[in-house]
Amino acid sequence: MTLAGEQAGEGPAVVLLHGLTATRRYVLMGARLLERSGYRVISYDARGHGSSTPAPAPGEYAYEHLIADLEAVLDALGVQRAILVGASMGAHTAVRLALRAPERVLALCLITPAYDPAAALDPRALAAWDALARGLREDGVEGFVRAYDLDAVPPRWRETVARVLRQRLSAHEHPLAVADALEATPRSQPFERLAELTAISAPALVVASRDESDPGHPLHVGARYAQTIPHARLVVEDAGASPIAWQGGALSRLLLELGARVEDVGASAAGGGPGGPAPGHT
Repeated sequence: MTLAGEQAGEGPAVVLLHGLTATRRYVLMGARLLERSGYRVISYDARGHGSSTPAPAPGEYAYEHLIADLEAVLDALGVQRAILVGASMGAHTAVRLALRAPERVLALCLITPAYDPAAALDPRALAAWDALARGLREDGVEGFVRAYDLDAVPPRWRETVARVLRQRLSAHEHPLAVADALEATPRSQPFERLAELTAISAPALVVASRDESDPGHPLHVGARYAQTIPHARLVVEDAGASPIAWQGGALSRLLLELGARVEDVGASAAGGGPGGPAPGHT
């Protein structure tokens, strides 16, 4: 199996992890501010997505496989520690690495996390994922779009969401592998209890979206992540505004602020001061 990716810039490593059915472009949406600001930005397509080849078996798209891929990328590029920036599936993957190997995580930016242990393996949700997989297998991109619940998206955003769905589904070289991932990934668990997130010591930023624009990534889930991770800050767009998660430039500016927090923590540790910023939620 081969993972397709790219890197640009020099400095502390920032690794971008995209969501299910997306590609590496759909994290910062092509924004280049980070590499122009002294960061080494690494992005790759998850197994079976974009230009990456399919997993060895149809069921091998669980979080245990995704975190193994992330660690393999870090090792191959000689990255000991990184700022992890993950959207949805990528956010869950980043959390799992922060729990399993905290020494490798400088900071976390979790964009629209949707995994809720209390609602894991809900039969209705799994049936919806299976319908998307079936639509993609039987009729390609248009089959996926028809199976997607666009009626749940407010009319204001519906055309935009439909256009983005078509764009990102058309970017996959192995759409049947994406269908496999649609069935396998939602049936795996990146962690078992939300309380596990209290063990994360790295500075964290949680970018959530209001339910009016993105009901598939509930605001209350992102808020609970931010409340549970000790050094986390929650950011949500203003009412009626476009989600920050859709704006690469806005996300990049928030990441520069997160990078500054990492530097402050490092300076404090070097000077014998307190070991991190006080918890904050805004």
